[in-house]
Order: sequence, then C-alpha cells, then structure tokens
Amino acid sequence: MKELWEGNQAIAEAALRAGLEAYFGYPITPQTELLEYLSRKMPELGRAFVQAESEIGTINMVYGAASGGARAMTSSSSPGISLMQEGISYIVGSEVPAVIVDMMRGGPGLGNIAPGQADYFQLTKGGGHGDYHPIVLAPWSVQEAVDLTIGAFDLAEKYRHVVILAADGNIGQMMEPVEMPAPRKIEKRDRGWELTGAINREHRLISSIYLQPEVLHKHNEKIQAKQRAIEQNQVRYHEFLMDDAEYAVIAFGTSARVAHTAITWARAKGIRVGLHRPISLYPFPYARVAEISKRVRAILVVEMNAGQMLEDVRLGVAERVPVSFYGVMGGRVPFPDEVLPEIEKLVNSVH
Repeated sequence: MKELWEGNQAIAEAALRAGLEAYFGYPITPQTELLEYLSRKMPELGRAFVQAESEIGTINMVYGAASGGARAMTSSSSPGISLMQEGISYIVGSEVPAVIVDMMRGGPGLGNIAPGQADYFQLTKGGGHGDYHPIVLAPWSVQEAVDLTIGAFDLAEKYRHVVILAADGNIGQMMEPVEMPAPRKIEKRDRGWELTGAINREHRLISSIYLQPEVLHKHNEKIQAKQRAIEQNQVRYHEFLMDDAEYAVIAFGTSARVAHTAITWARAKGIRVGLHRPISLYPFPYARVAEISKRVRAILVVEMNAGQMLEDVRLGVAERVPVSFYGVMGGRVPFPDEVLPEIEKLVNSVH
C-alpha cells in the first residue's frame, strides 16, 4: 500500500527497514528532517543515534561503527559532505562498508539551502585523496530514493565500499506516494573482517596506512580490481522514448524530471527526442552513452550546475555528435519551458 512520504523522512525510514544499526549526523538544510526522524526512531528500536559535534566527527564515527560490523550511515548536504572527504577516503582505504546520503544544495561555499547538483565532481571523482570512486546513485523520485537506499546497504556490504545516495534538495523536501518495503531482520554474522573482539580467534586489524610503497601499491591494486567489478556490474540507467529518438537529452535527478516534461512537449511538436537518465553517476553508463551517440544526431545535457556530468557525457560520446549544454546554478531549478527551447535549438543546430 502506498503512503504519502516526505523525501527525507522516507529515506530515513527506508534505512531503518534496511537494517540500519548506527546513525551519526549533524543538522544541515535541506536534510535535517532525515536526522530528526532517526533521532526519534533509532532509540525506540534500541539502535545507536548520535548527533555529532561536526560533519568531521560524524564520518569518523561511521568509520568506527562500520569497522565493528554495524550497518552504519550518515547524511548531510553539500558543505558537510565536503568536510567528510578525508574520512570517506579513510573508509574506502580500509575497505569498510558505509552509506552516505547527500541532499545537494547550491554552492560553492555555504551557498544557500536551495536544491543543486554541483556536488557531482566531489562525489563521483573521489573527493578525498587517493585512487577511488564511491558508488554514487541518483534518484529522481521519493520512491526511487527509498529503493536505492535499501539497495545501498547491500552494495556497501557486497563490495566493502562507500555508497552515496546523491539527491538534490527537491527530492528531500517533496512529498510523493511511496510503497515501503517490509522491514528486514538484522542478522549478526562474522564475515571475517569485523572488529568484534578477539576472544577465540586471531587478532584483526582495519587500517588504511601502508608505509611501504610496494605494499600500498598492492593494496591499491586490490581496490582498483574492486572498482572494475563495480563498473562491470553496477551500471544503472533509465530511458524514455529513446527507441526511435533522433535527439537525446541526458540528465539526472530533478533535472531529468524537468527534461521528461520538456521532451513530452517536444514530441507533441513532432521532434523525435528521448531521455537518457543515469541512475548510477558512478559507475557512469559510458557504454550506453556511446551507443546512443552512434544513432542520434545531437545530444543535450541538462544539469543544475555549470556542467559537471557534461564531462562524462562528452567522454562517452567521443565527439561522434554535437553535445550542447543547458545548466542553471545557485540553487535554481530549470523549468520545462526553458528546456524545450534548448531542444529546439539543438535540432536547428544540425539542420
């Protein structure tokens, strides 16, 4: 049965039903409702909730709890995620599973509290030091945010890696009908790496420091092999009216919802245009974008930033067809009647 949920609270409830055992956070708009919801629910369920002194504190608490085998999560917004980057690098380097929710807002700096998509680089390119990419999943609805949150915990544990839910502020604040999954039973198990107390077994160590270059090189090779497995098996995308499309719009999150409407209007005017929406921002669907570029005449990228996913689209297209861009910044959301003229301009540019 579907119920009306606000995005932030829906994500929080989904995390609980996925078996979240330990949450650490710090209030920041537009994700504070997520933290507030868990501050009530976690103690009722006998699970750990801590409002930390800062975002730096939260990510290191996640690191500690996850090292003990707990399903751990934090949530924040753009400036807070920036502060977490060193801790995220530590978690990846230590091969510990963790889930992070980023409810993106306008920037740079403190910016404002309106929705944005300018965190793309710091999320997908490994904002911390080192050679790594977190798994980054971008929902375009509250229902999809719930579904991806559930899956994020499974992916984090499967790969012993960081998984980030990258939602712009609209997703966190809007209310939509959602069908919640049944709660999962939390099963305690020893997977061979958790720090659970060495009583009847060998001591274990979780660390990301390898002082000998050749040892760190070998450890990095292991992480790179994991990244290749993720790239091969975890690419996700959704398409709309792409079967007969002569033109393509590529967008994610709220931008994709706006583009969806503009594409419907363009089709009514006889323009054969379709939508490709990456769900996994990392791993990015390069192969699918390459296929699209071989059969369309031009591509338009729409983002709520100055052009960040645009670079990955261009890598996939490899100059086979023209790639145009329409972006809005500062926490502003584009409207369909802004995107439709950009589609028409795209069509006219190749005639």
